[in-house]
Amino acid sequence: MCGIVGYVGHRSAQDVVVEGLRRLEYRGYDSAGVALVAGDRVEWRKRAGKLANLEKLIGEEPLPEVTIGIGHTRWATHGAPNDVNAHPHLGNRRRVAVVHNGIIENFDDLRARLEEDDHQLSSETDTEVAAHLLELQVESGVDLTTAMQRVCQALEGAFTLVAVDAEDPDRVVAARRNSPLVVGVGEGENFLGSDVAAFIEHTREALELGQDQVVTITRDGVEVTDFHGAPVTPKAYHVDWDLSAAEKDGHDWFMRKEIFEQPHAVADSLLGRRTRTGALQLDEMRLSDQELRDIDKIIIIAAGTSFYAGMVAKYAIEHWTRIPVEVELSSEFRYRDPILDYSTLVVAISQSGETADTLQAIRHARTQRSKVLAICNTNGSTIPRESDAVIYTHAGPEIGVASTKGFVTQLVACYLLALYLAQVKGTRYGDEIADVLHQLEAIPAHIETVLSRADAVYDLARAHVDEPTVLFLGRHAGYPVALEGALKLKELAYIHAEGFAGGELKHGPIALIDEGQPVLCVVPPRGRDQLHGKMLSAIQEVRARGARTICLAEEGDTAVAAIADTVIELPRVPVLLQPLLAVVPLQLFACELATAKGHDVDQPRNLAKSVTVE
Repeated sequence: MCGIVGYVGHRSAQDVVVEGLRRLEYRGYDSAGVALVAGDRVEWRKRAGKLANLEKLIGEEPLPEVTIGIGHTRWATHGAPNDVNAHPHLGNRRRVAVVHNGIIENFDDLRARLEEDDHQLSSETDTEVAAHLLELQVESGVDLTTAMQRVCQALEGAFTLVAVDAEDPDRVVAARRNSPLVVGVGEGENFLGSDVAAFIEHTREALELGQDQVVTITRDGVEVTDFHGAPVTPKAYHVDWDLSAAEKDGHDWFMRKEIFEQPHAVADSLLGRRTRTGALQLDEMRLSDQELRDIDKIIIIAAGTSFYAGMVAKYAIEHWTRIPVEVELSSEFRYRDPILDYSTLVVAISQSGETADTLQAIRHARTQRSKVLAICNTNGSTIPRESDAVIYTHAGPEIGVASTKGFVTQLVACYLLALYLAQVKGTRYGDEIADVLHQLEAIPAHIETVLSRADAVYDLARAHVDEPTVLFLGRHAGYPVALEGALKLKELAYIHAEGFAGGELKHGPIALIDEGQPVLCVVPPRGRDQLHGKMLSAIQEVRARGARTICLAEEGDTAVAAIADTVIELPRVPVLLQPLLAVVPLQLFACELATAKGHDVDQPRNLAKSVTVE
């Protein structure tokens, strides 16, 4: 989710690049930097923190007036958010400068080879490896375009790379694989950006790049090839959005944009999680295998949406590892005098890494000698820093206050933790773990399928705009999804919504059912257990009392279709993975219902993105 800008033309490159970065600030970042080609050298400046820090540095150490340059705002993945790890990164001789979005999965191997050849790498980033490799190529006599093509063939993962060469001062070269990059086409000038917001002030003519493509921009034109040098004709389009819409990728709300980013977010959260032999790896685990084998209890602590992700995690961890799991609200954890010792692993889930009650809870756990593992989206934040281990979700920034892609990537991180523990403890065979990883890797495409049916969910939401209350039902892993669906409706639409376990209906909640009451039901996939049949019974119970049932069920489930008023079909996946799909229509439903009611979806009343007080 980093912001990338590239420019070649007749204007001041510094002004164009810095202003482009400013227009990409909404993407979230922790450092910023620029690189300009001046004569036969690269001039660069970079600083941790906000763009203002970079501008202050440039004011103190002015850059030359030139017309070619690149810039970057970084959302940290590899390495802490500091000056050294900020982009751009340079090659061994400081001839090539690179900025990068994404994750290079095989950077460890590449870095080791470079260091064997006496290359001095100064940062913790995967990006610096690409800079050194590109410089080696141009030093061999090829141009920067050919160098980029060759280097990209050696890279694994998802990335956008943008580079300049001090000895080739007329071109900027970029490449993309599973990471966003667009080209802006001007008169005597051309642009690169993570999205069109980077250059919309200067041109509305753009080119859409495909997968595994390299683009070269000069003042006079744009050339696109594949990674092997074959020419490619990019798709041209005209941008008719204003800046606000451009930042949201044409959507009306950041939250809606983030809902549609979930396939990419889930794919990113799975990047780099396997060794070359296929075994699961978690780079930031930092706990030894023996420490993990000593664990005989897990306590998950979280708040809000993260708490519901933890509830799903309980089902997965206990099923795959046979370790008992408790799930607790962070704000309550310390005050019940929890029983903790060295054999307890406390898993703290926090999107921001700064949630105050979760932070206080992990501090308490560490005083009791428990190990703490953080699941977090923000590199360098307090909770990961104070934990023994961390799994970063790599979701990119969430601008909308109500979490969407944060939830699904936290689920993925929880699944990865469960499988890793199963691998270390030997509670699942390697082929069983590989099967689940293959199923997880198929989830982004399944979410795309769910999103392709968004219009039907929008119609459904608008039909319920005047409802005073909506109820949600679920069983097993679908129960936390029901709770999350209800929370989204509370947060965004400001209407009463409640989630219940299907089996609890007769223990009180069924008294709420009245004629016409909408009830959204998360139906488990059909399987060998009785979950599916039990959920059908709950649906029939509420229908018999006049409820209108809206059922989320797997494709081809004729039993549900026969008794539901409306069916929202989900691709077929195992019951433990269904929450990754079932939550998406509920997010869409809440977003559209709130929009129809005229509410500010991105900034709901009374709420803050990060809760920093207990």
